[in-house]
Amino acid sequence: MQKAAFPGSFDPCTMGHLNIIRRASLMFDELVVVVAENRQKRYLFSASERVNMIQEMIGDLPNVTVVVWDSLIVDFLHREGIRILVRGVRGMEDFSYEFELSMMNKALDRKIETIFMTTDPEYFVLRSSSIKELASFNGNISGMVPPLVAEALKKKYGRDLS
Repeated sequence: MQKAAFPGSFDPCTMGHLNIIRRASLMFDELVVVVAENRQKRYLFSASERVNMIQEMIGDLPNVTVVVWDSLIVDFLHREGIRILVRGVRGMEDFSYEFELSMMNKALDRKIETIFMTTDPEYFVLRSSSIKELASFNGNISGMVPPLVAEALKKKYGRDLS
């Protein structure tokens, strides 16, 4: 049985994230979406809000689960017996950053393999931080995030974002 993990902050979960989750769910028997809870980061959405939104959006994928983790991803992988990390990349900047992370993870555990998945072209420029900034200025984010996320952003910023 092939089991993989897809870690990220998902603050908020974008159409690009969902694209990777859906495609990776077809590649592995089980996929665990790992929502990061980094004490040094400030999030717009709480960990439970992020988990709930993702669970609602992937309810039709029986082989995908969502958990919160607040430590090194390799520690989670050890605990769960997972050897494969899925990472989404949009361009060279993402790849460079993700490559460095994969080398660090490999140094911590040589058995960990990282699979890089490019996003589908229509999600090429979707970055959670950019979406939050656009939403904060009342920009139209309707094609960038699922309706559930757009509604949650609307509530956070108290604006109509459609």
